[in-house]
Amino acid sequence: MLAATNYFFNRAADFLEMDQRLREISLTPKRVVKVEIITESDDGELLHHLGFRVQHNSARGPMKGGLRYHPSVDEDHVGALASLMTWKTAVVNIPYGGAKGGINCDPRKLSERELDEITRRFVGEIKDIIGPTIDIPAPDVNTNSQTMAWIMDEYSKFYGFSPAVVTGKPVELFGSLGREEATGRGVMYVLEEHLKQSGRQLSDITVAIQGFGNVGSNAARLIAEQGGKIVSIADIGGAISNDKGLDIPELIAWVEKTGTVKGFGDANPIDGEAVLTCNVDVLIPAAMEEAITVDNADKIQAQIIVEAANAPITPEADEILRRRDIVVIPDILANAGGVTVSYFEWTQNIQQFRWEVTRINDELASVMRKSYGDVAAIARDGQLDLRTAAFVLAIRRVAQAAMSRRHFRVKLPNSLMA
Repeated sequence: MLAATNYFFNRAADFLEMDQRLREISLTPKRVVKVEIITESDDGELLHHLGFRVQHNSARGPMKGGLRYHPSVDEDHVGALASLMTWKTAVVNIPYGGAKGGINCDPRKLSERELDEITRRFVGEIKDIIGPTIDIPAPDVNTNSQTMAWIMDEYSKFYGFSPAVVTGKPVELFGSLGREEATGRGVMYVLEEHLKQSGRQLSDITVAIQGFGNVGSNAARLIAEQGGKIVSIADIGGAISNDKGLDIPELIAWVEKTGTVKGFGDANPIDGEAVLTCNVDVLIPAAMEEAITVDNADKIQAQIIVEAANAPITPEADEILRRRDIVVIPDILANAGGVTVSYFEWTQNIQQFRWEVTRINDELASVMRKSYGDVAAIARDGQLDLRTAAFVLAIRRVAQAAMSRRHFRVKLPNSLMA
């Protein structure tokens, strides 16, 4: 995954004519931390895990990024995601740099008490390198508001009351209204902006969604509320379709009851891979990385792909999609709604003043719509795809911030100062 992130960065860097030394500086993390986490299971056995926090870049502000719990977590994986966060926060122009963290555990095999202890032990190991003005974690894969509450509580034992140390907290514990649905809402806003370019709206499209967790379910619900027809959905348990459109509120209730879309009554069961290649206008991969590869990119029928997940398309697949003129709205733009409302939560924590949800949604709409417009303008002027244009915008903003702070004392090329 790190190689994929660097590939997309270098494609934009080629357009910007960046020299090799500047590329190396831009891609190298500021700090990489790896810690050992030894805890005790409910049965009295020793549990042994590794925790990571990669802090990629702080030129534009405190570093920001999620914390994921998954067996696949390793230094390269977290490093790639940290790099993506640097470019993502720059694309939407919020005052953060990029970071990411994780623990190589499987939450499905751990009790709540075990997860609590692992989380608190991890905080004890990294407490000196995180904080409201240094690095602010947030939920990611297999972590949630409860995880963030544990982190806030443990960190506050060392540094006093510190709600701004994490975002994505429970609303009753200084979290933000609107945070739970923010990524899915951001997906809806950028898709809506893209459709406007061809005179269409959400009520004109059919949609398939891979992944029905927080992001996929909220994107489905919000798009359906605007008239979009969600015809196919897959999750880890199964996949379903209905050409007339799925009843999303009913499906959400079904998943809350059963844990999967499988078995939903008003739908036909299909193969999970078929969701990616079904005949729809828009495909939204909202699950894990590398869902679209050389093995299925030629079979994609959607004309628009909105990357609600991080890195769901491999570089090789991306080249195939570009040759086929399939539009990809990239992850560093499309799924930035979550970090944007995390920024709003952090701001509220610092101000000690809660915003109403209408203000949050209005502010989010403004950020996402403007960011799409900024990226689309660079794509149009430079005859670039949206992914390369998004990286160009992000690289320029990070380089200019670093130059202003005198992190670089050499003259930057004019292409970076545009």
